[in-house]
Amino acid sequence: MAINTNRPTSPHLQVYRLPLTGIISISHRITGVMLSAGLILFVYVISALAGGEDSYKAMQAVMSLWLLKLICWSFIYALFFHLCHGVRHLIWDSGNSFELDTLNRYAIIELAASLILTLMTFAGGYYGL
Repeated sequence: MAINTNRPTSPHLQVYRLPLTGIISISHRITGVMLSAGLILFVYVISALAGGEDSYKAMQAVMSLWLLKLICWSFIYALFFHLCHGVRHLIWDSGNSFELDTLNRYAIIELAASLILTLMTFAGGYYGL
C-alpha cells in the first residue's frame, strides 16, 4: 500500500496568524480558569480573616511576597477582562456587532477597558482613593 505524500497539510501555527477575535476568545477561557484557580487564594485569605489575629498575620506575611502580589494583580486583571468580555457577549446576544471591523474594534476596547480598570483599582488601593 503506497502512502500518498501529495496530500495538503493543514496550516501550522507558524504560517497561520490567529485573528484578534480568536486570541480574545482563547484569553477569555484562560482568564476563566485563572479566576477559578484564584478562588483558592481568595478562600485562603477569607479563612485567615476568620482564623483570628495569628492566622491573619501569617496570611499577611505570605501575601507580601512579590510572586503572590503578581498573582493577585493577575487575578484582578483576569476578573476585569472576563467582565468586559461578558459585556461583549451581552451585546452579541442582542444580535448586534458581528461585522469584522466592529468585532476587532470591540476587542481593542475590551483590552483597554480591562487594563484601565485594573490600573484604576491599583491606584485606588495604592493612593487610598
